[in-house]
Amino acid sequence: MAFVGKKFPNLSVNAMNDLGDTFKLNVLEEAQKNNKKVVLFWYPKDFTFVCPTELHAFQAALGEFEKRNTLVIGASCDTAEVHFAWLSTDKDNGGIEGVTYPLLADSNRNLSSTLGILDITEEKYNEETGVVTVEGDNVTYRATYLIDEEGTVFHEGINHMPLGRNVNEYLRLIDAYTHVQEKGEVCPANWEEGKEAMTADRKGVAEYLSAHKN
Repeated sequence: MAFVGKKFPNLSVNAMNDLGDTFKLNVLEEAQKNNKKVVLFWYPKDFTFVCPTELHAFQAALGEFEKRNTLVIGASCDTAEVHFAWLSTDKDNGGIEGVTYPLLADSNRNLSSTLGILDITEEKYNEETGVVTVEGDNVTYRATYLIDEEGTVFHEGINHMPLGRNVNEYLRLIDAYTHVQEKGEVCPANWEEGKEAMTADRKGVAEYLSAHKN
């Protein structure tokens, strides 16, 4: 089910920070109570391969997100204890030491199943044994949600396991949505901060296309 244009699910999930503290975190409430946007990115597993490159990339861009009044939250189905073990492992050993934003530990799959981002397929029921089996590891795809200050999702996207994300694209999308919020204009293809936007009417698109023929 698509969540764009809808409120993010109102669920509290275990989370871990870089200090080793386990706490409950509700993404919807974080956006609303702090009056901030949120980028929530899911990754399949701790201690894997593409995943640490993404977590470090979001950490490297943390200052840029903060400039945009945006919180960064990572998430997987690992437990909080496994998160802390990974947070305590240095880069030279494939770890994410130095990551300071919180990591959701959705080990009961309450939130990820609500979002519909788990990799389970081929569900089969054995009538003789009563056992249900599935294909997949029951972990999440690389799903990303951008949520505004009211808790409404304004972007969602899902990558397959081997495909790492481009963090700069989420900065661009946040810039574009903020421009819409502040200026009331819409952002055309390939728009970036500082470029011309347009009014959402026939005149606006005609003027924009006329000025950008090449």
